[in-house]
Amino acid sequence: MNRRNSTWKALALFTLIISVFQSCSEDAVPAGDQTLTEANLQTILSTDDIAGTADNALAELFANSAAAKSAKGSNDCYSAEYTDTGFVATFNNCVLNGTDNVNGTLTVTYEVGNETAAFTAVYEDFYVGDIKINGTRAYALSANSEQNAISFTVESDMTIEMADGSIISENGTKTFGFTFGDSLENSTFSLSGTWQVEADGDTYSVSTVSDLQGALGCEYLTSGSMNVGKNGLTILVNFGEGECDDDATLTYPDGTVQEIKL
Repeated sequence: MNRRNSTWKALALFTLIISVFQSCSEDAVPAGDQTLTEANLQTILSTDDIAGTADNALAELFANSAAAKSAKGSNDCYSAEYTDTGFVATFNNCVLNGTDNVNGTLTVTYEVGNETAAFTAVYEDFYVGDIKINGTRAYALSANSEQNAISFTVESDMTIEMADGSIISENGTKTFGFTFGDSLENSTFSLSGTWQVEADGDTYSVSTVSDLQGALGCEYLTSGSMNVGKNGLTILVNFGEGECDDDATLTYPDGTVQEIKL
């Protein structure tokens, strides 16, 4: 019982982080030429928005501490079988945090230490509205002793089938960080990692150069940079030096500099 209680205490932090990072991205449609467009950048950064909607299912279950204390948990739209090492949940037309209906099976296994938690989520024909998700996301969480900062690393290998039949796939590793300020508006977040996205016939290879950063009081990334390889073309993307604006700078291999709006 003590082990289970420590599990849910650690995973309660995950519930907060899921809601924060999902609110910081938006859907996009990729383009197919050899330049890097605003839509391409949104595609690269927004796969976690789609996957994050599925992660709401995790947050729902992690936050349901009453269900976690029994062998079975359920509400009107899902049922879950819990063990000491995880759970299997089946969703039937669930609406989670305002999402489209959620359907499908989610299997989670986890391990928890004093200040760390690690777990793996497997999505099997998991639907959010008309979007189908298959694949695996492995999470490792950590918090400092004062608990004013938390970070989690996500290793993804998943495919997303959109309503029109188009496929988006992602694999790689991202690390998200969140630092609590004196208010939520003054709290900050960061993103770093290396990952690959395939969408609409294009392949994007992403590697952060300096951590991408933002604040909850701003809807845009405010600083940081990343290298983006698109079909063999590598472009440096810089999001600024801390200003809250929708500007980003692209630097192409030949030295050409382009300013774009997000």
